[in-house]
Amino acid sequence: MPDYLDDLRLAHVLADAADAATMGRFKALDLKVETKPDMTPVSEADKAAEELIRGQLQRARPRDAILGEEYGIEGTGPRRWVIDPIDGTKNYVRGVPVWATLISLMEAAEGGYQPVVGVVSAPALGRRWWAAKGHGAFTGRSLSSATRLHVSRVAKLSDASFAYSSLSGWEERGRLSGFLDLTRDVWRTRAYGDFWPYMMVAEGSVDICAEPELSLWDMAANAIVVTEAGGTFTGLDGRPGPHSGNAAASNGLLHDELLSYLTRRY
Repeated sequence: MPDYLDDLRLAHVLADAADAATMGRFKALDLKVETKPDMTPVSEADKAAEELIRGQLQRARPRDAILGEEYGIEGTGPRRWVIDPIDGTKNYVRGVPVWATLISLMEAAEGGYQPVVGVVSAPALGRRWWAAKGHGAFTGRSLSSATRLHVSRVAKLSDASFAYSSLSGWEERGRLSGFLDLTRDVWRTRAYGDFWPYMMVAEGSVDICAEPELSLWDMAANAIVVTEAGGTFTGLDGRPGPHSGNAAASNGLLHDELLSYLTRRY
């Protein structure tokens, strides 16, 4: 099995470059922000970071395909880099420090492309998380200064901490009742949002999290970090990996119960 460590090192180099670009424009008074056709914001920093990452990948991995939120798919083949230059753009443009660059390498496999490398870099929080298939998940300042991640061992829903992004998405999809039932039955709920709940599941400070609508670039890096930390990452339909257009992540022990709540429609 490939060890993917060279790809992981490259992903860190890409994240370093993106961090410098995004932090350079964070809280800039003249930051340019546009509205995309789906009515979500995109800043000049989103575009610049993705362009930077794409340029470095084209030089370092010219045979690999690239899929990014802002510029779509380029190239073909069994290896595909998936990029979200700023996950949490709404936070970014308002000066909230909870945002990150998500970089993942996916490889063709049975059932579709699967993430084999992931880096989640949140420079405004001073945090970074990463994983490579078969090598575990870590957090720290660098590859040489890192702590291994492990999900929690909480086995009762009544003892669990549940993280989410917002209520509106669940309501729009007719799943709000089950979602609210879950919030009543767990120990604690917090709406941290975006990439952060998945990283907290991976490091064991949160036990379960879910979102009702996502794109592949929102999930690929998070999925490999959670699973390499010993957790479970699926769609709400239970399909493993980041392919269902939504996500549920857990320490594994609570996953079936999590899905049973979030798939209720009444």
